Amino acid sequence: MFRSRRSVSARQLWRQRCTTPSRGLGEGAPPNPEDLQNALRPTAHQLFKKLKDEQLWQLAEAVESKGRWDCGCVWFPWESRGGKQALAPQVLLCKLYRWPDLRQASELKRLMQCENFWRKGSEGTSICCNPYHFSRLAVPELPTQVPCKVKESLRFVPSDTFSPLNPGSTYSNVRGRHDTTLSRGSYKDGYWCKLAYWEHRTRVGRLYTVSEPSVHIFHDLPKGSGFCLGFLGSETRNETVRRTRMKIGQGITLSHENDGVWVYNRSEHPIFINSPTLASVNTRGQSVHKLLPGYSIKVFDSEQEVSRCHVLGDGPYDPHSVRISFAKGWGSCYSRQFITSCPCWLEVLLRPPR
Repeated sequence: MFRSRRSVSARQLWRQRCTTPSRGLGEGAPPNPEDLQNALRPTAHQLFKKLKDEQLWQLAEAVESKGRWDCGCVWFPWESRGGKQALAPQVLLCKLYRWPDLRQASELKRLMQCENFWRKGSEGTSICCNPYHFSRLAVPELPTQVPCKVKESLRFVPSDTFSPLNPGSTYSNVRGRHDTTLSRGSYKDGYWCKLAYWEHRTRVGRLYTVSEPSVHIFHDLPKGSGFCLGFLGSETRNETVRRTRMKIGQGITLSHENDGVWVYNRSEHPIFINSPTLASVNTRGQSVHKLLPGYSIKVFDSEQEVSRCHVLGDGPYDPHSVRISFAKGWGSCYSRQFITSCPCWLEVLLRPPR
């Protein structure tokens, strides 16, 4: 019975592979993705055979859920990697179920939810090959330059001046006010950032304090925990905001790691990011980076010199704030020139080092 169940699971796993065309395969007619994956079929079935029963069922659950909830690590015996297996097990499964054009392990980043993340360099006798415990590293592109010179009513003020007791705060009505409960000197021990959710110019809900190493920000995430934007209501919400909110889906994951702060796009739509460490130091504008679904990027590097927007009369500047817009970009390439024109966006208020 167990042998029959394993055979059924293996067949189901093969049928659930990703069949979207690969990108970046060079000039000329791209190879048929079905032919590419059929070449991997013997290797994939050998991997399925080497997984223990429990690990095989766990892999099947992870693939079926498409990462909507964490199914735990799928452990592959490290010593089982033979010399004939050209692809590492995690690369093979990520290639089958997420990115058919994936080529090597260096293109992947292990997510914090994976147990292997916490024991880097000492995997021991097994390695996790759950394809949804990985993201793909984003290749930096030339960003959209957002002009720094903005109208008086749109100038950015330090994000810690927004009152947590006034969810309807806007960029225009908080100028000149200061809430000492959110000043940089009033930290509670243990948190590394606070999150503010905005719809156009209006903040919705209270500030969300993050003390865990990572946090999910989402609209709809089964079995998910973290900052649920779906629970936040607003009396002034229009149809554009409603449609954009539905695109947030599984949202993003923010993680505070040894080398900085990372964001992973779990949704099915791109996100757009502005961070002072994603731009060159002498940039004359705010750089906006597009991050595709399934990709990760370091949005704040604590070791890197912060880029500043040098504009006279533009108000105070917060060098520890990251802004993320869901599904909608802004800047010179878009009809929206400023992030306050984006329907749904997030402000990450990082706790600066003491």
